[in-house]
Amino acid sequence: MTDVIKQVYTILENVKDPEIPVLSLKDLGVIRHIKEENGKIIVEITPTYSGCPAMHQMEQDILAELRKNGFNQVEVKTLLSPSWTTEWITEEGKRKLREYGIAPPNTLTADKNSILGKEKTVKCPRCGSSNTQMISQFGSTACKALFKCNDCLEPFDYFKCL
Repeated sequence: MTDVIKQVYTILENVKDPEIPVLSLKDLGVIRHIKEENGKIIVEITPTYSGCPAMHQMEQDILAELRKNGFNQVEVKTLLSPSWTTEWITEEGKRKLREYGIAPPNTLTADKNSILGKEKTVKCPRCGSSNTQMISQFGSTACKALFKCNDCLEPFDYFKCL
């Protein structure tokens, strides 16, 4: 990895997910590759799901942050394959989700039982209790489900395994 690419990765730590502002796009795992070709920086990103409404904002934020730091020739490309998976969220990203009050995905692959609405054990990000229940399969965004802790009585989002 060249020094320029390392610098770009460092700069992009400042670009946050528009829907979860404590999480960088790097921690979320949507930044797939960064290349330099003929003096142009190419950033390849993958949406968290097809039709993600935040993709345009992510692209604009990447362009603005890099231009602010002196990179004027920048292109952002969207990669649809391979599909994004919650396995790409970094451990640091999972820690930040918990601290923000969102339960991170607790398995490495999609759980078909939870997709079908069957109960799933999810730890409360506030008190750590496993005594929780799903309120709705759909939370504040399509990639999250709404849960409630039966011990501390707090509602919280769970980042679904995708």
